[in-house]
Amino acid sequence: MDSAVSTQRPLRVALLGAGVVGGAVARLLTEHASDMAARVGAPLEIVGIAVRRAGRDRSDLGVDPSLFTTDADGLVTRADVVVEVIGGIEPARSLILRAMEHGASVVTANKALLAEDGPALYAAAAEHGVDLYYEAAVAGAIPLLRPLRESLAGDDVSKVLGIVNGTTNYVLDKMDTTGAGFSDAVEQAQALGYAEADPTADVEGFDAAAKAAILASLAFHTRVSGADVYREGITEVTAADVAAAREMDSVVKLLAICERTEAGVSVRVHPAMIPRSHPLAGVREAFNAVFVEADAAGQLMFYGRGAGGDPTASAVLGDLVAVARHRVGGGLGPGESSYADLPVLTMGDALTRYHISLDVEDRSGVLAQVAAAFADHDVSIETVRQQLVREEDGGHRANLIIVTHTATDAALSATVERLRTLDVVRGVNSVMRVEGS
Repeated sequence: MDSAVSTQRPLRVALLGAGVVGGAVARLLTEHASDMAARVGAPLEIVGIAVRRAGRDRSDLGVDPSLFTTDADGLVTRADVVVEVIGGIEPARSLILRAMEHGASVVTANKALLAEDGPALYAAAAEHGVDLYYEAAVAGAIPLLRPLRESLAGDDVSKVLGIVNGTTNYVLDKMDTTGAGFSDAVEQAQALGYAEADPTADVEGFDAAAKAAILASLAFHTRVSGADVYREGITEVTAADVAAAREMDSVVKLLAICERTEAGVSVRVHPAMIPRSHPLAGVREAFNAVFVEADAAGQLMFYGRGAGGDPTASAVLGDLVAVARHRVGGGLGPGESSYADLPVLTMGDALTRYHISLDVEDRSGVLAQVAAAFADHDVSIETVRQQLVREEDGGHRANLIIVTHTATDAALSATVERLRTLDVVRGVNSVMRVEGS
């Protein structure tokens, strides 16, 4: 170890949580103690690891068993840096605030808490003169948040489009490549450890919505909470939707879409068809990727493993090194930037395109009535494809596949509702948004 490092007082690190991520952080921090000390300029000393049950065998982590404690409240008061990886809202929020009150900087991976109460955490960090870092909260090991709030601080980001949930990407990928149904694909994801026993947070889009709120807040210098994000999951995506996308040379992905327009900021999470030529279309299995568009930098792509113990721990340790360097050398990292304070638009104001499948009567005048419904709502049709379907009685009906030009989601939604009322429309088989170009 460098002699300058050896003379520095060790920085006391408290770890909240010893699950998949917390355990990986503790193990890697112990295994690479010398390298970490050299990078920081001072040794990093784990002073305690808060757990729910102190008696469990955690010998695989390679840390002193005496470090495990159930007294999280006391632990955070005797640390220079607190690493929070327990997740959820409470007790995480109270422990983080308590740590800051006692002068500790905080590294967290808690996307749900940041999406719900980020401004309050930023305010507490500023009040007590400490850092708040959270790279691991979005996209695991992928360096994404720091580029948004530091590397692109001199640029104007106009759009962030990403696959930020590995579970749903795995499910949709298997539905596309193997023809598996939704339930079977979820079971495969659970068997491989990509999905929880209760996958609701993933498949219903809650996880991705929290991440979208964080991304939009950083990209557009505007406070965006999880409640501001329009959310749809993938539970309604069918094999027919996936097949329809394939016919358009497209693929279905659950996307987090954050856009800055003249009217304000649009933030949404929903499944959408994207062309196979788009960089995000080739993101397979449980990987994550985020596509960023900025005025000067142009188009940027961030890709990698978005979850898992070691990948997420890598992001946590990167933040820990940055925060620890500030403790050694003085100064702080960037705080909250919400100066733009742009209005957050409703989903109805978002600009998108629709892919609509209609079951219609096979007779003259049908297309005219359908086209009139679109025209009445100022929605322009890009393409129409008709397929004749023979019925058991020897008759015919038709299936219309319509892709629209860009319009507000409110106008597109109203058009679909109007189509449902037409006598010539037997049913609306499916509606899927279309993104990318």
